[in-house]
Amino acid sequence: MKRVVLATGGTGGHIYPAVAGAGVLEARGYAPVLMGQAGGMEERIAREGALEFVGVTAGKLAREKPDPRQVLRAARGFAEARGVLARLQPLGVVGFGGFASLPGVLGAQSLGLPTVLHEQNAQLGLTQRLALRRARAVGTAYAQVRGLPDGRGRLVGMPVREARLERRAALAKLGLQDGPLTILIMGGSQGSLALNRAVPSALRAAFGQEGLFADGSVQVIHSTGPRWLGEVLPDVADLPWYRAVGYLDAVAAWSAADLAITRAGTGTLAEAAFHGVPVVMVPLPSSAENHQVRNAEAVEAKGAGRMVPQDALSGSLAQTVLECVPSDVRTSMGVRARERSPQGAAGKLADLVEETLVGAARAQV
Repeated sequence: MKRVVLATGGTGGHIYPAVAGAGVLEARGYAPVLMGQAGGMEERIAREGALEFVGVTAGKLAREKPDPRQVLRAARGFAEARGVLARLQPLGVVGFGGFASLPGVLGAQSLGLPTVLHEQNAQLGLTQRLALRRARAVGTAYAQVRGLPDGRGRLVGMPVREARLERRAALAKLGLQDGPLTILIMGGSQGSLALNRAVPSALRAAFGQEGLFADGSVQVIHSTGPRWLGEVLPDVADLPWYRAVGYLDAVAAWSAADLAITRAGTGTLAEAAFHGVPVVMVPLPSSAENHQVRNAEAVEAKGAGRMVPQDALSGSLAQTVLECVPSDVRTSMGVRARERSPQGAAGKLADLVEETLVGAARAQV
């Protein structure tokens, strides 16, 4: 059996590219196995996608003040991953970054199994740096990745679920009207507390004074994350044009959106690009290596979005959104977004994985 292990977990930005890559590899005759943190969201997502999953212990490695307990968990996960890989005997392991991927990648390298890394951000992450020296190949989502030596990576893009809905069908699925400008608020796979608290008041101020909400010209669909829905609902209860939900079908949401307010994770920005949706980006200030700022800078440089720092939300968000609303502005930004589309990225990553694994197999003959 041609098994390939995809080591991933922690956030949707790490998990969904692995799921997309697994789908392509499976169609090519491989047997993909997802490996991640036992009990993590990756286990649920793998189960929903009917993918084989193996869970191991994972520990977060803090950069400034390591927690000995987390280091011990990481060491335990490494030992568990080694045992699983020795049993499965895969052709190789693909690491998607994040702390939950580290046991599988380092475990594979300790056993002499070939590894391929996929770096989703414009800044090389800590886990990828730890695995870089012994990795056979590196696929990237950005043409330039800070911290990655020149010539070390190959641009493949960010694998996303390549599915779209017709706009009217998407709006109907979300319970929205066909006609108004549709603004999507998406704070990532688990929601964003900062966006949840700042966006309702900012949009109320921006469009209330213009009268756009009152005349039905604008409507909002806001994915708060299940944890935060109860906090947001009272803030928008008097706004019939503002719908807050805990979780959204991403394909429907992006297919319906005319403009989005988001964090700046690569997965979110790749979905926006695939669907040609302009974005107002609020990078997470605490993102590892400040990678969300780097991601947002890259998108803004291409003219596909605008960046608003989190500490400037109260003063700048409303004005920035209003500047992006005119149809000519959105059309131009949408064209630039489509130029960044990751369509075909899952296939390109699968190509890289196949080439690397075949090359490694031949070298052993």
